[in-house]
Amino acid sequence: MNELIGRGHTGVGSDIAPEYSGVADGSAVTTAEYVPMDITDAAQVSEVITKVSPDVVIHCAAWTAVDAAEDDDKKAKVKAINADGTQNIANVCKQLDCKMVYISTDYVFDGQGETPWEPDCKDYKPLNVYGETKLAGELAVSNTLDKYFIVRIAWVFGVNGKNFIKTMLNVGKTHDEVRVVNDQIGTPTYTLDLARLLVDMVETDKYGYYHATNEGGYISWYDFTKEIYAQAGLSTKVTPVTTAEYGISKAARPFNSRLDKSKLTANGFTPLPTWQDALHRFLKEIGEINILKEILSWDRLQLKRMSQVSKDFVSSLLLFTAITVDILWKHTASVIWKKLVSILTLFRTTSL
Repeated sequence: MNELIGRGHTGVGSDIAPEYSGVADGSAVTTAEYVPMDITDAAQVSEVITKVSPDVVIHCAAWTAVDAAEDDDKKAKVKAINADGTQNIANVCKQLDCKMVYISTDYVFDGQGETPWEPDCKDYKPLNVYGETKLAGELAVSNTLDKYFIVRIAWVFGVNGKNFIKTMLNVGKTHDEVRVVNDQIGTPTYTLDLARLLVDMVETDKYGYYHATNEGGYISWYDFTKEIYAQAGLSTKVTPVTTAEYGISKAARPFNSRLDKSKLTANGFTPLPTWQDALHRFLKEIGEINILKEILSWDRLQLKRMSQVSKDFVSSLLLFTAITVDILWKHTASVIWKKLVSILTLFRTTSL
């Protein structure tokens, strides 16, 4: 919503809640027009969307509790939201002849092998109820409309709601060691970066299926956790385990969540930034990185760039940082000494 409004578009938000219930950060979305709507109620969907008369409907609503979706008493509700609710929205978009964006998932595939899934691949074989219902949503859109964007994402995180990063930060602060699977491979998706891409898309007529996760290379959940703790300054030990060693969950998880995103650039869209950069910005946004921790973790390349601006300023800043970090975080003398040696070596190198 913020991205739409920032580009001069008018946006109307909607959710099942009676009023906006996202992060109250004072941004445009918090004061934008909002209309409550239950997507499982076909009559209400028709009434609300017809009254708004949009050029584009961006459909992000979904049941995303993957394990809970396996419960017999919840399966009907999951289908009602992910499949039937999506059909309700697609029907109205057809009547109004407006564009529709549907956010989907790699779970429509079986997650086998190591080859990245291509966006136009039709080898569907979901492993669980969540994947089955999201696939049904995809088919509802593609079989009903011509003007649609089906965008598959994976490992999503953002400031609103729960996500893997928030969970691992909480666990890392209360445990000395965590066990994380290393045989499920994919790439994360930052909602802020995704939002920008979605607006890029709806400003065109380059319809079809797309994959959109952050760049930066394919990783495991273990790799992701290691980077989360490194950037957040946590010393929690991360132990890699297989999915089998971790324990069976209610819903089967795909091992291969690699998504081929080459169609984005082929159609003139800018890929999302690297997941490492996205993680860094997200941690800053939620207050898990401050300037002192950030300076302590700077690598040689970043220091060299700064030294080209002002060696005297950087020297003073880094010295102040080392002292302050020692006071605030009680680092051992050896850690500080190694950092100072690295800094002094760098400045000696850059001054030659």
